[in-house]
Amino acid sequence: MRTILITGGTGLVGKQLSRQLTEKGYHVIILSRKKEETSTLKNVSFAHWDVEKKTIDKTALQAADAIIHLAGAGVMEKKWTQKYQQEILYSRVNTIRFILGELQKNAHKVKVLVSASAIGWYGEDTIPSHFFTEEEQADGAFLGIVCKAWEAAADEALALGIRVCKLRTGIVLANEGGAYKEFKAPLKFGIAGILGSGKAMVSWVHVDDLCRQYIFALENERMAGSFNAVAPNPVTNKELILKTAKAVKGNFYIPVHVPAVAIKLMLGARSTEILKSTTVSADKIKRIGFDFKYINIDAAVNDLK
Repeated sequence: MRTILITGGTGLVGKQLSRQLTEKGYHVIILSRKKEETSTLKNVSFAHWDVEKKTIDKTALQAADAIIHLAGAGVMEKKWTQKYQQEILYSRVNTIRFILGELQKNAHKVKVLVSASAIGWYGEDTIPSHFFTEEEQADGAFLGIVCKAWEAAADEALALGIRVCKLRTGIVLANEGGAYKEFKAPLKFGIAGILGSGKAMVSWVHVDDLCRQYIFALENERMAGSFNAVAPNPVTNKELILKTAKAVKGNFYIPVHVPAVAIKLMLGARSTEILKSTTVSADKIKRIGFDFKYINIDAAVNDLK
């Protein structure tokens, strides 16, 4: 498999993943809604698509040996109105269904689909010391419903003889964007902002390991079905924030608890995901043979300081 077609390739994970893929000798084609877009990376090109208008560059589809599906509206970017909740769902489900419909109608050589998913599949921790595993049912809350539909849409590729792997991603630690960048922002002012009580468990993954997991899924035929894309050692929000503060500021910071009620007032329904404690197991992907570079939070935050 030498040519990888990526949806959502201009996002946080997509950019890093494109770099890692090209470093390994792959050619990357990123689907974009912009008709004229170019890349500064060697062996990365863009192809146009428009899901609403049902158009896609068929040459790009025919060139692809594999597809990585990252597309999706940002979960925390806007207030969860009914309209935006529909956008969160449709931007994940309708996009991959459109591609699979085009593959069904046209000759192609796609062998594997690796789709993003999220640990929003799981609910709140209720059993002490329990780690959520891939066999558990999807939560009935909004993000659980989204993840279930997201994965089901990806699984429709199985009918085309395509191997499907879904990576249920935890909180991605990266300096370029996402939740971790927001966690770090108050440190500019010497403030370590602990969310609520700080006791909520955070199942995290370093962006470098996450991208390596996507490549591992492409190259390893045993990677079929759902896998938790999290590091083996989750931590409390308090530990994550204080270790980040220590790495960035040394001893020059002040821990401050941000009250849960304030977070709820600011974010509304989205606050559930910020405050939720979800302890997720990485055992399945480890058993398949994936080797983490960043097993513990100390190594991850020191790399990103």
